[in-house]
Amino acid sequence: MHIFDFLVIGSGAAGLNFALKASKIGSVGIITKEELHNTSTYHAQGGIVGVMYPPDNFDKHIQDTLEAGAYLNDREVVEITSKESPERIKELIELGVRFDKKVTGEYDLAKEGGHSEPRIFHFKDKTGYEIERVLSNKVLENPNIDVFEHYFAVELITQHHMGIKVYEAMTDIECYGAYVLTPEGKVERFLSKFTILATGGSGNVYLTTTNPTVATGDGVAMAYRAKAQIMDMEFFQFHPTALYYPKERPAFLITEALRGYGAVLKDIKGKEFMHKYDSRKSLAPRDIVARAIDNEMKISGSEHVYLDCRHIKKDELLEHFPTIYAKCLSIGIDMTKEMIPVVPAAHYQVGGVVVDHYARTRINRLYACGEVSRTGLHGANRLGSNSLLEALVFSHRAALDVEKNLKNYSVNTNIPEWNDEGVKLNEELVLITQEVKELNQTMTAYVGIVRSNLRLNRAIKRLQMLHEETEELYKKSIINRQICELRNMILVGYLITTMALARKESVGLHYNIDYPFKNNKKQ
Repeated sequence: MHIFDFLVIGSGAAGLNFALKASKIGSVGIITKEELHNTSTYHAQGGIVGVMYPPDNFDKHIQDTLEAGAYLNDREVVEITSKESPERIKELIELGVRFDKKVTGEYDLAKEGGHSEPRIFHFKDKTGYEIERVLSNKVLENPNIDVFEHYFAVELITQHHMGIKVYEAMTDIECYGAYVLTPEGKVERFLSKFTILATGGSGNVYLTTTNPTVATGDGVAMAYRAKAQIMDMEFFQFHPTALYYPKERPAFLITEALRGYGAVLKDIKGKEFMHKYDSRKSLAPRDIVARAIDNEMKISGSEHVYLDCRHIKKDELLEHFPTIYAKCLSIGIDMTKEMIPVVPAAHYQVGGVVVDHYARTRINRLYACGEVSRTGLHGANRLGSNSLLEALVFSHRAALDVEKNLKNYSVNTNIPEWNDEGVKLNEELVLITQEVKELNQTMTAYVGIVRSNLRLNRAIKRLQMLHEETEELYKKSIINRQICELRNMILVGYLITTMALARKESVGLHYNIDYPFKNNKKQ
């Protein structure tokens, strides 16, 4: 049994930022299923929004965010996030995060698709790496924080585990911590006054994703089973430009900032095409660009399109995009002389665990922040570089809230040990591998960028069959990470698909050919 004031599940920007702030008032345990740095934050290239300098202002950023989200955003949340961006950026700089500067000493702010002004703070083309580096080093130095690497959260602990029936309408469900699988294969109790879900997204439900292999929707699945509210899962963002290199998983992201710097999308014959879809051309919001690429690929029968940056000076490309240049070169593409083959890839889970303005879920003592959460900031589509900002704003707000409430709670130690009955099945791993493939193929073919009622209903049938087979296997087996991840991904796939079926319109990231496209305008 492990006891902390705060249990943080996940080690990206949201989890680490909360841990550092909460460590000032209590003990913190961070559990992360691989190494501390192996997160989506670490892989984030583009940058983080900061509304700091004129001619930019909060109103412009708020408007850009609402427009990208098809006005399905929570306007109050958009305003909170935008107006708190300067403080969160300043905190990062004070911690030691480096952002690129011009020769004048001013910050070199980038402009991305959907943004009306340059407002993206970045470090080369590896901003997430820089943020993760600084936050993780600060966490490892902190005597009040214990880090458990290669520990996997299996279930959130509620009254259900004490033999009390829990149902959604209950207003007094409480979270007491989590059952956690250790590297040795035992399930132990991690108990706390407050639990913070910061588990990231779920891109690995799809065949092609930019997400690291750890992004298997664990937080959403655990929260759903614990009876938290889940919303907006039908809005799954596909990044328009991942490097087309089928041998590799995850797909390597080609940041939107490259298009912001002047790179142009071209079809398989080398002709520009974005002017046919949007007046902003290659700098249109991600949902528009991803659908346009998907359509061009279908028209030509090609497996990718191209991103052309040959007209940009070589020294500028090397200066601003060294990681992309090195990656392309490693597979035989010189981006200064050749076009980069790109393809859309599952990138960001817009929906998730519903939280309020202080990251509180419907379950008492359970918070969620970062990609696992649904704050209402993004609406039907996330504006680029708003996600790292959201992670910092809401982990900060969660820390403020727990500080006010810390004295009101104690750790509940009356929690039974995990029931680990089961047998190790010889064929178990091969069955899991096969079911992951089936899940990936089903979600990609039927619940991808372009959907239909026929495809979605077909996906539901496949997912129900996979669910039944996996639950049977789960009940018979000694618990392991692979089967837990498969179980979580099937549940998340089911939530994405059922919510997609329930939305009888096309809006933002959800495009169903059976419904006319909805172009929400400000009322």
